[in-house]
Amino acid sequence: MAKKTESYAEAVAKLRRLVAEIEGNELDVDLLSEKVQEATRLIKLCKEKLYKVDEDVKKVLEELDA
Repeated sequence: MAKKTESYAEAVAKLRRLVAEIEGNELDVDLLSEKVQEATRLIKLCKEKLYKVDEDVKKVLEELDA
């Protein structure tokens, strides 16, 4: 079964927790690497969602101007 993709709000909340953990300077190097990779995945997910919403809004605005 495929894992469901987090919502934007869920991804941002996870990202905030990860950043707090990383900034805490108490992570083992191996664990730090995993946390940074997860943060990178979440940032990419958020960027993709924001880009999609931006495109959708532009499309709607263009339809209103037509």
